[in-house]
Amino acid sequence: MSRWVAAFTDTYLPTINGVTYTIRSWRDCWERNGGRMDVVYPRSDDYVPEKGEHPIGSLPFPFYDGYRLGTPRVPKAVRDADIVHSHTPFAIGLGGLRLARKHDRAFVTSYHTPTGEYADYLVSNDAVAEYVERASVAYERWFFDHSDAVLTPSEATKRHIVETVGVDAPVHVVSNGVDIERFHPVEIAAFVRKYDLDVDRPLVGYTGRHGFEKRLSELVAAADGMDVTLVLGGDGPARESLEKQARESDVDARFLGFLERDEMAAFYSALDVFAFPSPVETQGLVALEANACGTPVVGANAGALANTIVDGETGYHFESGDVDEFQDAVRRALSESDRLREACLARREEISVERAVEALRRVYESVAYSSTRSTM
Repeated sequence: MSRWVAAFTDTYLPTINGVTYTIRSWRDCWERNGGRMDVVYPRSDDYVPEKGEHPIGSLPFPFYDGYRLGTPRVPKAVRDADIVHSHTPFAIGLGGLRLARKHDRAFVTSYHTPTGEYADYLVSNDAVAEYVERASVAYERWFFDHSDAVLTPSEATKRHIVETVGVDAPVHVVSNGVDIERFHPVEIAAFVRKYDLDVDRPLVGYTGRHGFEKRLSELVAAADGMDVTLVLGGDGPARESLEKQARESDVDARFLGFLERDEMAAFYSALDVFAFPSPVETQGLVALEANACGTPVVGANAGALANTIVDGETGYHFESGDVDEFQDAVRRALSESDRLREACLARREEISVERAVEALRRVYESVAYSSTRSTM
């Protein structure tokens, strides 16, 4: 594994999200195996770059907290890379496309987020939001069709990008993978004490962005009437309304805010069930992290969660939007927690980042010697 890869991304440390974690874990694994993977990302005053990380000028993105708008600039340090991998179709990702075309390098892209789903964050008018969504899909089609290979983290996302977006470039399913050395069952006593959690009651929880598109209000509604404690890690624009909903419905809900990465294994291990109502995931990495810690997941039978959760083995599905079915699935998972836990732990190797990076290597090798390059 000796290829030199230049990864271009619009989101990286210190921002905490699934894309950041994926890029960092892929990079660490790739370099442990003798390769080189540099990262080009938006500069932040809160993060000191390590060797092989190349920050470029950026500004805060006013409509989406935690994201910054970079420029499509190509640092000199990565111009001789063998393979260019863009994890975004925007801003910095365009710099990756420019580098690949100018120097005739293989160009690989990852489809992490269906950008049209976030139109409501940009505009409040429904008609305008629909136009923005259509324009986003058209732009995604243009960008990804310049790829030698497009990566999606699940079969459901592959179907979306082929059938809905209409991309003609070759599409490969490569899981984001989980760092199973970090995510495994751990002792929870210190975590429980720190956050004053009552483990005598079942703990049902979620961690991640509190965005309205995640439909976390369905989770609060499902917890209403159940003898559980709802534990939510993370933050986002929907948090205030979720806290209000929990108060008004008398749900025992604990909002922990952003958790340190080193606390995540204890968070997952403390939960009896991880609940994930979002229908818009491209993989749902937190679901796999929970499974790696032995925690079953109850999630929407929509988007990538339809693939990520093995129904009856690593958790249960419910029809998106059906709160009664959501509640029933959580109850069933709680009643079968021991069996589901064993099934989750049995799949740890299958969902590991090492397995994912081996699949990534095969894609890189398949495009490295290609003489056919798209032109802008």
